[in-house]
Amino acid sequence: MITGATSGIGELAAIELARRGAHLVLTARNPERAEQTIARIRQVASTAIIDVINADFTSLASTHSAGKAINDRHARIDVLINNAGVHTMSQRTTVDGLPEMITVNYLAPWLLTGTVLPALKRAPAARIVTVASQASRRHGSLRIPADLNDTEPFNPLQSAPLYGKTKLLDIMFSLELATRVSETSVKAMCLNPGFNTTGLGRELRFAAPLERILRTLRIGDPHNGANLITRIATETDLQSGFYYTGKNARPITPVAPADDPGARHQLWNATAQLLSSKGYHDIY
Repeated sequence: MITGATSGIGELAAIELARRGAHLVLTARNPERAEQTIARIRQVASTAIIDVINADFTSLASTHSAGKAINDRHARIDVLINNAGVHTMSQRTTVDGLPEMITVNYLAPWLLTGTVLPALKRAPAARIVTVASQASRRHGSLRIPADLNDTEPFNPLQSAPLYGKTKLLDIMFSLELATRVSETSVKAMCLNPGFNTTGLGRELRFAAPLERILRTLRIGDPHNGANLITRIATETDLQSGFYYTGKNARPITPVAPADDPGARHQLWNATAQLLSSKGYHDIY
């Protein structure tokens, strides 16, 4: 199961996993882009089994409904790849009254993972792979729980540390989750895909021409990030509760406070409390 698989490194990972024979479950917000992705997958794996579930990760209700549909439809999930992400250049508030970037990049994978966790536990050896980023090292100040529902305006220059903060939260989520599922058949790990020209900053006016230049210079090849996702999703010797990077899936220590079990526990409880206040109780 892959989120954010209709573009960028998520799509490349989906293509490679299908080539290896995986039955894919893809979440998609845009049906047309989903069909385009399926067509690209069919070019290398014509008989691949591909299910598409509609999901809008700016909406908690849509995220939860997608998770329930997947959990009910499939006997088991062997791998969940939380890859969907957005880098907005200004503040946008979701239908739930929450900041969009925090919602899509952090709250949605937290909610989705918990909702499909029963299907993961039905697999003999499942894993949850969350795509983070070294942008987490430039996250500014962390204020929990205030950051989770901070809808203060920001400009493009101020957006980078806020994006980095969402990736820091993803790392903290993944490492805390690993502890919480340690007595089950499920593993949890996260990764830094490196610099990839994937259109993540497409809201910038100069994003498209800059991406073309970087691709011409062979800088930021998205296949590198996709290959790391594929490796962590498929190699059985990688340990749960680690943050991986590089071609060889090297474990690295995340920036503080992601290296602090107490801070991770605090974040988990604050997230559960926030989502409970929105009507999503006992997710895990």
